[in-house]
Amino acid sequence: MNRLSSPLAELDRIVQRALVTGDQAGLEVLGYGEISLVVALDTPEGRFACKRLPLFDDQTSFDRYAEVFENYVTTLRDAGVEVIESELIQVPDEQPVLAYCVQPILHAASLGVSVARGPDAKMFVKAVVEATANTIGQTVGLDAQISNWALVDGNLVYLDVTTPLLRDELGAEQLDLELFVASLPWLLRAPVRRYLLDDILRTYYSKRRALLDLVGNLLKERLDDVVPHAIAAANVHVDPAITIDEVRSYYKRDALMWGLLQRLRLIDRGWQRHIRRRTYPFLLPPKIER
Repeated sequence: MNRLSSPLAELDRIVQRALVTGDQAGLEVLGYGEISLVVALDTPEGRFACKRLPLFDDQTSFDRYAEVFENYVTTLRDAGVEVIESELIQVPDEQPVLAYCVQPILHAASLGVSVARGPDAKMFVKAVVEATANTIGQTVGLDAQISNWALVDGNLVYLDVTTPLLRDELGAEQLDLELFVASLPWLLRAPVRRYLLDDILRTYYSKRRALLDLVGNLLKERLDDVVPHAIAAANVHVDPAITIDEVRSYYKRDALMWGLLQRLRLIDRGWQRHIRRRTYPFLLPPKIER
């Protein structure tokens, strides 16, 4: 058994209670993504950031995911991207299979959004652009948003590896895409698979679209002063050039799409809890300013 299995199981009991009651007392939430959250785990060995993964149907499904996860981390490191130490840990005796991605907690000042607000912003954003442009290819994708990076001891570090963006030589995703849509309301899963999922994932395998997404994300984080420098750095690598008008238009569409999905998840949570009397299996963020 992993050294962190027992404390992680205790943490998940608090998460489970929060899912049932809606009361997050006892949980230190470090951050919310679009489809997941990260909570803190305190142990004698240190503090860890723990991202709860979607439930896996069985051990085989988890093992398949773990293999793709490890391959992705290795692939990024081989491409020159320093990836934060990341470990998949199962919660013991849970069925369906439940697991967390566990990483050391970094100092808040080292996280990408904080660095991009400081004196090293231009250097940092340029480094993120360079790493993104040098990594993305037909079989390797990267979600380059600024919140997925950190600056640790002067080194650029990548954080978000729980959606392994790897394709085979025929262009098929190695990740089971059902994990990607698992947090969506049931009625939305089929249309998202059919009309949105391919387009969302295509962004991360296109150098130009990934960099456009990165710059658009700077607007979401209210980092407008950094946007011109990010565009200039990105345009060294793409053709046609990215423009500020394109960034604003892209960000507006992206914010509308993710905002709609979040509102629908809130509606689904209310339906599941109050009509169907079921536990909603995800903790949702408060209103996200976009």
